[in-house]
Order: sequence, then structure tokens, then C-alpha cells
Amino acid sequence: MILVAQVSDTHVDSGARNTRRVEEVMAFLSALRPRPDAILLTGDITDHGWTQEYEIARRAVRSDIPVYSIPGNHDDRTAFRTHLLGEPASTAPVDHAHRVGELTVALLDSSVPGEPGGRLTEDTYAWLRTVLAEAPPDKPILLALHHPPVVLHSPVIDEISLDEPQRLAEVIAADERIIGVVAGHAHTSAATTFAGRPLIVAPSTSSVLGGTWELELPDQVMDYAPDPAVALHLIDPDSRFTTHFRTVPMTGRVSVKPE
Repeated sequence: MILVAQVSDTHVDSGARNTRRVEEVMAFLSALRPRPDAILLTGDITDHGWTQEYEIARRAVRSDIPVYSIPGNHDDRTAFRTHLLGEPASTAPVDHAHRVGELTVALLDSSVPGEPGGRLTEDTYAWLRTVLAEAPPDKPILLALHHPPVVLHSPVIDEISLDEPQRLAEVIAADERIIGVVAGHAHTSAATTFAGRPLIVAPSTSSVLGGTWELELPDQVMDYAPDPAVALHLIDPDSRFTTHFRTVPMTGRVSVKPE
């Protein structure tokens, strides 16, 4: 079994709140048994894309578990590369792939500099075709990106989701090795299908964004009260893809049921 943890939309800023929540989440993942084989950070690592935010985030997400990150619409590609990944400065998409056991994880940069919505560039599609061509012929592949390629019935996110999702759907439908897609951006836990495969949207560690059914409720669109949460993706030897969503209590666990 392969266990991949997904942490998303941490929005690290100059304040202590969001950073502490990330640190608690990383400590929780490190303490799991079995431990995750990898941790995916699916965008909006920082709130403004500032250098000092990436310096804070880099320390907060440090782990002896492999951590793989892609930017979101709140990130800055150049600062992301230089201060979070330690790579040379570049404005090119931050696309990368990794082998996690028998699983190939392809992380696609859907961010568009200066825009809240998402798009995959020609370079990213060319890169993805190469990744798929070089991946083992009979082993599973998981795709990760920031912007969901589907309607989530969110009053905010549906207006700034992935542009031209059908193009990505065609790639996925044509390759039976792709077992699913994971995304962030929506600040909510969601499960649906895309191109006939599971699509899992991870929650945010910083806040929860309500759906269209909450629009008429006062102060209910964005909620900062809930504890941070993560998605835990399990891939069994038959390439079955199962996800658990887990809340990480900021006040510690209670092992005895309160009276």
C-alpha cells in the first residue's frame, strides 16, 4: 500500500496563526504509523507570494518525509522556486514528477501569473505527455494540480477554476494508468469524478469556504473557526484509490469520550 498525504492552501503569511496550523499538520503526518510515503502541497503555499512568507513556509513544511509542492494563484513562481524549492529563478511553470514506490505522481502547475483562475500551458501538456510516455506501462499514475477542473458549486471557486478542462480530460481518458486527480484551491473537502476517474479536492489548512447553499447565511462564506484538515490518499496493490479526510485538532486529541 502507498500512502500519500495532501496538504493544501496553507496561505502562510506574516502572522502566527496559519504557520502554526501548518506545523501542527506536519507534526500529525510525521507521527502517523505507517507514515506517508510522500506529502503533496497543492498550491497557495503563501498568501501573497512574498519572499519572507516563503522563508516561513519552508521552515514550517520541513519534514524527513518527501514533500512535493506546486504553486497556486496566491503564489509567485520565481519566489516559489528560489525560496521554497531552492531552484534557480524562472517564471516557467513549476511542473515535476516523482516516483513514490510503484506510483508516478505528476504535479502540474495550473497557476497563471497575475490571475486567480487556472490554465495549463502548452509546455505543461508537452511535459505531461513525456511523463506519461516514460512512466511504467502497468503501474498507477496520480495527477495533482491546484485548480479543480470541475464545477464544485462554490460561489467563489467556480469562477476561477481550471480553464479548458476538457483538454485535460482527454489526456486522462486516454490513459487507463491514471487512477485519479487531486486538487486544492476550493478550501473544502470534495469528491467527484472527472474524465471517468476520481477527483479529490483537499481541504485548506487555513479556512473553510462554503458552498452556494450558504450564500444567504450571514458570515458563512469563509469560516476560520474549524481546525485544519488534510487528505490521505491510499493506493492499494490493485491500484484502488481511496481517500480519507482527517481533521487535525489544534488543542490536541481527546482519547476518552467526554461525559
